[in-house]
Amino acid sequence: MNRSDFLMLDTGVIYFDNGATTLKPTVLSDKTSEYYNCYSCNAHRGDYSLSLKVDMEYEHVRTLVKNFIGAKSESEIVFTSGTTDSLNKIIFGYFKNILTKGDEVLLDKSEHASNVLPWFELADELGLVIKYIDLDKNHKITLDNVKRAITDKTKVISIAHVSNVVGDIRPIKEICEYAHSKDILVLVDGAQSVAHMAVDVRDLDIDFLAFSAHKMYGPTGVGVLYGKEEILKNIKPIIFGGGMNSIYDSDFTRIYDELPSLLEAGTPNIAGVIGFGSVIDYLNNIGMDNIKKHEDDLRKYAVSRLKEIDNLIIYNEESESSIITINYSDIFAQDLSIYLNKYNICVRAGNHCSKILKDELNIKNTVRISFGLYNTKDEVDQLVSALKNPKIKEEIL
Repeated sequence: MNRSDFLMLDTGVIYFDNGATTLKPTVLSDKTSEYYNCYSCNAHRGDYSLSLKVDMEYEHVRTLVKNFIGAKSESEIVFTSGTTDSLNKIIFGYFKNILTKGDEVLLDKSEHASNVLPWFELADELGLVIKYIDLDKNHKITLDNVKRAITDKTKVISIAHVSNVVGDIRPIKEICEYAHSKDILVLVDGAQSVAHMAVDVRDLDIDFLAFSAHKMYGPTGVGVLYGKEEILKNIKPIIFGGGMNSIYDSDFTRIYDELPSLLEAGTPNIAGVIGFGSVIDYLNNIGMDNIKKHEDDLRKYAVSRLKEIDNLIIYNEESESSIITINYSDIFAQDLSIYLNKYNICVRAGNHCSKILKDELNIKNTVRISFGLYNTKDEVDQLVSALKNPKIKEEIL
């Protein structure tokens, strides 16, 4: 699917590490080069035509993002440096100001570090209680287990839409509906979902959503924080400076801007944001439903082929996303990744920044295969061929 748009594939690389970051289509470099070569001025700083051109391009992307995720208003879309930045802005700019000692926050043990460590820090600071939603036998989150974890002290559920190791797609709409009936807010990490399926924040009734451009074929250093306007308007900035204030004086008088400028202090990644807009257009032209179907078909095929290998362990056969997590018996995960590199196959090995998932999987390190829109069945066949090599252990040792 659209492989010719990704020049890195011309090298013959088989790239199965899309969960970490995706390859970039030529429309991205074309658009960012256009900015740098034709109108590389600052945003929201000048009154001359070139600067106003930047403003127009930059704010157009905010509208594209709003429409892409089904938000109500551009004021609900804040540009950040990535999912991690977005989550920190929500947790320390909003929840820090509404939670008190003894309040409970629900996580689960398959969450990424960016949705765990900020909560640990805030729990230490405020005396919060962190609880974990049980995973089922397939390491998935179910609505029933969410209900069982909730108490009258639960104030927040903070979970990934798609976990980055198990790859299960959580029932976010049902979780939000039940949580809201209990006056519980839901923060969703969309890093592994927004690039792979249609996400409509109003249909799902998500309170906050965080995601990164670089995991959806866009630039590094750009992310999005979405929040319902009626909630987001109560957030406080955690970064202060130019671009987010209307006035300040020597007597400490200061008036800050409204959203979204309030949370975008300093010069943003202008080229990245503008380039991101070209990628959103690109994904819209392909169609998110088409991408989801392609990746679903590829995953089903890959699982069937991988099951042919006697010594292979698949940890998430029943998951629905484009992520497959494996190990090869008696071969350390990093050694297997290095071995596959000999065949120009890129996979991720390690704990994948989900370091407490070991409590559930009973193993610390795994190999993650994660697909993107450009991956093919032929590439899967080459992976399987390398794993079926009867001398695989000899080559590794």
